[in-house]
Amino acid sequence: MNHNHSTPVFELEHVSFSYNHQIALRDINLTVHAGERIAVLGANGSGKSTLLKILDGLYFPNQGRACAFGEPLTEEQLQDDERAFAFRRRVGLVFQDPDVQLFSPTVWEEVTFAPLHLQLPRAEVVERAEWALELLGIGKLRDRAPHRLSGGEKKKVALASVLSLRPDVWLLDEPTASLDPRSQSRLLDFIGELGRAGKTIITATHDLDIVEEIADRVVMFCEEHAITGEGAPKELLSDYERLVECNLAHEHRHKHADTEHVHHHLHAAPHEHEHPG
Repeated sequence: MNHNHSTPVFELEHVSFSYNHQIALRDINLTVHAGERIAVLGANGSGKSTLLKILDGLYFPNQGRACAFGEPLTEEQLQDDERAFAFRRRVGLVFQDPDVQLFSPTVWEEVTFAPLHLQLPRAEVVERAEWALELLGIGKLRDRAPHRLSGGEKKKVALASVLSLRPDVWLLDEPTASLDPRSQSRLLDFIGELGRAGKTIITATHDLDIVEEIADRVVMFCEEHAITGEGAPKELLSDYERLVECNLAHEHRHKHADTEHVHHHLHAAPHEHEHPG
């Protein structure tokens, strides 16, 4: 896809962010174009979630500048109701922990809350909410209390609450965490459908097994909260030394008689050794 002449969805220039004197992001430069599928890969605590929150306008850089859709992404901009509504209709974040996201008494109220808050017509909100619940197969949960649901069900409700907004840009934080294998497979299918529909999808994950399925481009974080590499999934996933440095794979040492062997293991993948008999 040729992005040369389009305004980027996001542009970060030399963005750094700290809270409580702890550095969370260090000198981040990143450009995201419409329709891109990007995996932000890094170990826990490397800064992936913080990056998504900056892209969602929940945090603002301490240094550097962030832009969204060609406009500065600042606290002042989002204090303007019209600008904030336009931004919130276009960008949706699904948090890693759905309990952070879910607060309404019923699933139905949860899924209709954001579009109603953004002043979409009620009839359209009802139609969108029903469509979102049906698409994710959770229509039967509509009158249930979100806090009483299983982890996988909560994750689907969180997805439905963003789906009802029909955003152009999806920010997904560890979307496969706490999902059973069947739900994980369905979620990956769903992410695939979003991609085919031309949505921009930025997924933060440390699950190396899903990267090639959900992304055309990988942005890799090191444990120093900085970007250490960018490129095609195949290229970065085959760079074992970098994966080990970023704590996304580990070297496994064991001895056979007097010889010590070192194997590289991806954290996400099961592995077996064959020992000579």
